[in-house]
Amino acid sequence: MLRTQSVLSTSMEDEIMKWLGLFGLVALSECMVIIPITQMKTMRETLRERNLLTNFSEEHPYNLSQKAANDQNIIYHHPLRSYNDFSYIGNIHIGTPPQEFQVLFDTGSSSLWVPSIYCQSSSCYKHNSFVPCNSSTFKATNKIFNTNYSSTSIKGYLVYDTVRIGNLVSVAQPFGLSLKEFGFEDVPFDGILGLGYPRRTVTGATPIFDNLWKQGVISEPVFAFYLSSQKENGSVVMFGGVNRAYYKGELNWVPVSQVGNWHINIDSISINGTVVACKRGCQALLDTGTAFLRGPRGPVSKIQKLIHARPIGREHVVSCQAIRTLPPAVFTINGIDYPVPAQAYIQSLSGYCFSNFLVRPQRVNESETWILGEVFLRLYFSVFDRGNNRIGLAPAV
Repeated sequence: MLRTQSVLSTSMEDEIMKWLGLFGLVALSECMVIIPITQMKTMRETLRERNLLTNFSEEHPYNLSQKAANDQNIIYHHPLRSYNDFSYIGNIHIGTPPQEFQVLFDTGSSSLWVPSIYCQSSSCYKHNSFVPCNSSTFKATNKIFNTNYSSTSIKGYLVYDTVRIGNLVSVAQPFGLSLKEFGFEDVPFDGILGLGYPRRTVTGATPIFDNLWKQGVISEPVFAFYLSSQKENGSVVMFGGVNRAYYKGELNWVPVSQVGNWHINIDSISINGTVVACKRGCQALLDTGTAFLRGPRGPVSKIQKLIHARPIGREHVVSCQAIRTLPPAVFTINGIDYPVPAQAYIQSLSGYCFSNFLVRPQRVNESETWILGEVFLRLYFSVFDRGNNRIGLAPAV
């Protein structure tokens, strides 16, 4: 889910501060605590004692080790559930004792947030809400937490607590509690867990992946996604390494085009051997929070015509019989072709077939940029390597 920065107006800041007074700080004053810190061995220290961890050195860049690619004691697998191939959702727990939430694991954003029990939006009543006073490790702040996505947003305040992704525990993890939500009424998840790079924000909150690495919870600064298709279970996000059982062949590594986000360079996009988009090269964000293939209006419109997609309202409808004959769309990345067949870029739903190519809003003077969402990532196992600022791709099993 692509995240955008925004600046709060003075009136909006005043309004949120009023919410903090009405629902946040006043209500939380009785349950504020100092988070106890216990000195424990980190995973890296434990692994060194067991001779499972490769040596890290400042003189030599980190490389994904063979042990990290196979040893199940190093890699943590966290199950994800598919919601109609549109969202991949996993459980996390926050607080002591833990409160459970369903979150979207999102490489297109950096922040973690869930609804607050004090949230007044209608969407909050449809989802699980965090109850601060029920957690003995909770710590409140008076900082505003504001996050805007492409078509949705939340407003709330920054807090700290223990966050668990299965067996992975981040102590004193900063995250947002929403007081107002916009556009989340019909989503199947409670909140969003961002796996993007740290970003300069009003709060300066450290992403959970960075804290897991800094606190020694994971052995290597790597996470990876296997997104299964046409079934609810079987998808996985893994932390600390890569499991070769989820992909075929070798990983092809692509450097991020600019350190700070998961964008890469694309050489071209072609259909039937003809370049239809990205003719001079372009950028693409690999985004687990987006279901579709999104690009600028001009190239997307050209592709819709080539696949004979007819506009009906906001959708483009394709003949279901054409799926068997339409050619693949080929994304050439770092000299390697990644075909996306018609069965992937056309979605069959309730007897109709829809194009999975969608237009994304483009800023003035912005270079051609695409978002490769779950349509692409179901086909290709993806590794996000923060240690080397690169992404690995290989055909998924």
